[in-house]
Amino acid sequence: MSKKKNSGGFVYSTDPNFTWDAEETVSKEIVPKEKQKIQVRLETKHRAGKAVTAILGFHGTVEEEENLIRSLKNHCGTGGSAKDGELIIQGDQREKVVQWLQKNGYLLAKKIG
Repeated sequence: MSKKKNSGGFVYSTDPNFTWDAEETVSKEIVPKEKQKIQVRLETKHRAGKAVTAILGFHGTVEEEENLIRSLKNHCGTGGSAKDGELIIQGDQREKVVQWLQKNGYLLAKKIG
């Protein structure tokens, strides 16, 4: 069975003017890159034993996310992806990623684990 999207607790409404869209007001706070606390760590879970470098804590638009992952992939010379706010670089590239991030304005980027 698949889980359904959380509807905020509403199942049925008798209000004829009720709309689902009015309840979904999510605002994303814009954080400057100097203040973003980006964490870089090595992961191997659910990846058939292969190591990947995960970049967590990035706050930005989808366009900024795609530009960042593209630049990191070029710098490291490996593949990677950006899905659902999760940035992944293939292999153990923690040192290179942290150095690149700090050089390009993400001053609070650090390696964990």
